[in-house]
Amino acid sequence: MTGFAGFDVLAYPGTPEMAWLKANTNFKWTGFYLAPAPSRPSSGWMTNRAPLAGQGWGFAPIYVGQQVTGSGSHHTSGPQGTIDGNDACHLMATAGFPAGSFVYLDLENGKPFTSRQQDYVANWVDAVEHNRFQAGVYCSHTFAAEVHKLRSTTRIWAFKVATTAPHPVPGPPYPDIHPSGCGYTGAYAWQLGQNCIIDHPMAPNRKLKVDLDTALSGDPSQ
Repeated sequence: MTGFAGFDVLAYPGTPEMAWLKANTNFKWTGFYLAPAPSRPSSGWMTNRAPLAGQGWGFAPIYVGQQVTGSGSHHTSGPQGTIDGNDACHLMATAGFPAGSFVYLDLENGKPFTSRQQDYVANWVDAVEHNRFQAGVYCSHTFAAEVHKLRSTTRIWAFKVATTAPHPVPGPPYPDIHPSGCGYTGAYAWQLGQNCIIDHPMAPNRKLKVDLDTALSGDPSQ
């Protein structure tokens, strides 16, 4: 069994570029950054759900919340998880996602999955579900099982990559292997490449630096 190829990129590539990619590659879905979020103050994606849906794209809505390493906001606590979960649902509705859609909390760190971060994630998931959306978590494959154990209803999007250095990748077609290959067998999606340079001479933008993904469906928001 294979998966469905997707990609994610922070900066919105533009509607013409997205139309070209949908028509000329095997990409079925795209990450969709919600903003303003604690660690993602702005996003060109927010006003473009309708045109992208019209092109046939599936989505993985991403909420970049509190972080424990790197840049961004670092207010990790249980109460903040409730605040951010409510905020994620407000942004989902603003972007046009219907109730019942999945939204993915972005955790950029590897192990350890600390008790403070566990409290944050648990409260975030609870708040999302209270608002009639469904919760997913993007996290390292190294503690994906711990996230799922914390809240078993959570859909896991795990990352496991060979390198984070920018590098060209061939395609299309782009990888659509089963997400269980990430090392966590329960993964719904897998980010298998970071900082991948894709080159399409006939596309409006020609080159894009993206992260490559694969999922169990062509629309991880559903």
